[in-house]
Amino acid sequence: MDEQVRSVLEELHAYGVAHDADKQDRLERLRNLEPDTAALLALIVRATSARRVLELGTSNGYSTLWLADAVRDTGGHVVSVELDPDRSAQAARNLARGGVTRFAEVLVQDARDALRQSADGHWDLIFLDAERPAYVSYWPNLKRALRPGGLLAVDNVTSHASEVADFRALVQTDPSFTEAVAPTGAGLLLAVRDGTRGQLPTGLV
Repeated sequence: MDEQVRSVLEELHAYGVAHDADKQDRLERLRNLEPDTAALLALIVRATSARRVLELGTSNGYSTLWLADAVRDTGGHVVSVELDPDRSAQAARNLARGGVTRFAEVLVQDARDALRQSADGHWDLIFLDAERPAYVSYWPNLKRALRPGGLLAVDNVTSHASEVADFRALVQTDPSFTEAVAPTGAGLLLAVRDGTRGQLPTGLV
């Protein structure tokens, strides 16, 4: 990570903590990703060489910056969708400040529509950090839009366990997915869409 991105991220993290501290209404809060969770997510992008990344829930672009910096190393691109046009505009400005606009775009769009419009198996990685009550309704298109071997990452599964319980049950009982929770930050669910089970790696057959 270069100093330009790091500087913007440090500023946004400090601002987000201060901004959210006195906000009683969760919709008024920025609800940025915790730095350790963001770092893990960026590491996963690099480790899996993810090139097509979809983020559902942009806020002011803190996590988008992490993802954009990661796909800069994989030759990829991030599409981040956010329903709030003001937050989307903030995110676009922050991506520009970080010098990573070539690697990410922010769309004012509902997450449900973004998934519905995605081609089958298009995304290497989908990061879900949106309105939790809607996650169950997202599931059919989340599955369809994620490529075999692709990764779904979902934040807040420990901090808001009751709100995502039904969604987690869908993931856990789906035979085409393998999942685990990384106990970092608010809890990051990682679920891989199985696509190579029963097959030997190339070169071993």
